[in-house]
Amino acid sequence: MLLRAGNGIGRLARLMLADRKANFTVMAALSAPVALALAAVAIDEASIYGERREAQAMVDLAAITAASNITNIDTAVVTTLTDNGMPNVVVQGSGQTIAPAVGKTVVTVTPGRYVASGANVSQRFQASVTPYNAVRVTLKKIPARYFASSLIPSPVIGTQATASMTPQATFSVGSRLASVNGGILNALLSGLLGGNISLSVMDYNSLLSADVSVLSFVDGLATQLNLTGVSYSDVLASQATVGQIATAMANVPGLGNTAKVALQTIASRSTSTVKIPLSSLVDLGSVGSLGLGQTPTGLGVDASAMGMLTAAAVLANGTNQAQVNLGAAVPGLLSTALTIAIGEPAQFSPWLAVGGIGTTVRTAQTRIKLVATVGVGTPSLGGGISLLAVNLPLNVEVAYAEAKLTDITCPTGPSSIKVSIAAHPGIASLHLANSNSSGFGDFSQPQTFTDANIADVSLKLLLINIPLIQVMGSAATAITNNSPTTLTFDATDITNKTIKTVSTRNITQSLTTSLVSNLSLSVNALGLGIDLTALLGAVKPAVVAVLNGVTAPVDDLLYNVLSALGVGVGEADVRVTGATCGRSVLVQ
Repeated sequence: MLLRAGNGIGRLARLMLADRKANFTVMAALSAPVALALAAVAIDEASIYGERREAQAMVDLAAITAASNITNIDTAVVTTLTDNGMPNVVVQGSGQTIAPAVGKTVVTVTPGRYVASGANVSQRFQASVTPYNAVRVTLKKIPARYFASSLIPSPVIGTQATASMTPQATFSVGSRLASVNGGILNALLSGLLGGNISLSVMDYNSLLSADVSVLSFVDGLATQLNLTGVSYSDVLASQATVGQIATAMANVPGLGNTAKVALQTIASRSTSTVKIPLSSLVDLGSVGSLGLGQTPTGLGVDASAMGMLTAAAVLANGTNQAQVNLGAAVPGLLSTALTIAIGEPAQFSPWLAVGGIGTTVRTAQTRIKLVATVGVGTPSLGGGISLLAVNLPLNVEVAYAEAKLTDITCPTGPSSIKVSIAAHPGIASLHLANSNSSGFGDFSQPQTFTDANIADVSLKLLLINIPLIQVMGSAATAITNNSPTTLTFDATDITNKTIKTVSTRNITQSLTTSLVSNLSLSVNALGLGIDLTALLGAVKPAVVAVLNGVTAPVDDLLYNVLSALGVGVGEADVRVTGATCGRSVLVQ
């Protein structure tokens, strides 16, 4: 009975296996659960991928918005995400750990400082370092699941974005002329440029008060240099003569007629054919990548007409020494001769720059040798002593002044912009002595000084008649300021193009007076072997009195010459003519 039943089942199984009918239906029924599971996973994975991309786009937008509102970053991020459909956004504060959940998005908002120049990309953003100029936003959320939530664990979407503002400023360093001596400036520019420069005080005052658009100036240079279809940087990579520079400045729109004619006069009378690299005069930074005729949004790029002209004249003179003979033009001086040497400007440090934090501008190192003969007035000093002549051999050396852009912030928007410049004037050394002429123009070596012939005296006693006695002497002083001073320019200062000055702290009296007060004298009887030391008691007060009588005009002379060259003894003038905190952009 059992055997018969088993045979029946076996026969039935063989019949079923041998039967090929409805084969596909059976296979479809067996594989359907697997196919449905795979489809569920694929649909959910595609949904998660799309949701992750959408989250990244929203985090990018939130970071950009937060960087533009650096003082209210949490609100900016939450508002941006909520407005774009992100549900229930929660900001995770410092020290907190909040887990994301379905319907709850957790974000971390970190302010910090971004420095693009860092070689290591991961270290460019420095969290919580002030002053803030960047924001990093990190987002975590649980994505929506439709079919596969019971098959695979729920993932966490994590995205991150960093955005930074790109602040820039236009600034320059130099020394301004508060008063003008037309004769000295004409002689100086003639010595630097050749030719016969003859401008009036009114001409110079018009140049001092005039500003020129640097971009329009570069446009004009491109026309003279026959450059078309290029960027501002392409033009500044070229060279031009001072005549071409003055002509381009004269053609800048909006320049007053007096300043325009003065620049045209200089261009026509300058005989210098030296071509200077324009990049040593102006550095436009990222603005230089713009095409000619284009202007940066929200950033003014203006410069002093007189400052740019004298900076170009200094560059054109190069390492040559300029000789200026003023004759008796200086009150109290019978004759005055100046020799000027200008060192090479520091590499990659122009007179005016447009750039971000860390950009530096410098003046040139300068040496001046002044040899003057002073009128003695009444020569007789009594007791048979006569003062025949008094000489003033003055040597001044000024190292470069420097201004470095250290910070640009907009705490509550563009109207609250503040620009910080760390500036210090060049250290200066002054010597009342003879200097070695052969090394005067060699800035790689220090100058050497020896006692100079300060005065000539005659002595007539009963039995002694010495027609010429030389009174030798020297003096030295130094002006130093090793610590930079931070100058802050606000929106009003920038709009008004205010000049701010940083001064050395140890200037307590006039330059020449400080030397005269330290003057050490000795008597040289020209080999007669006579001890005339006692003569100094009568001669020194008279010599000091004569020299003190001309300290004011000599100081004025030095001030005009150095200021015209863009440098100052113990002072440096800094001006910011444009600044912007820039646009918020995504960074790496």
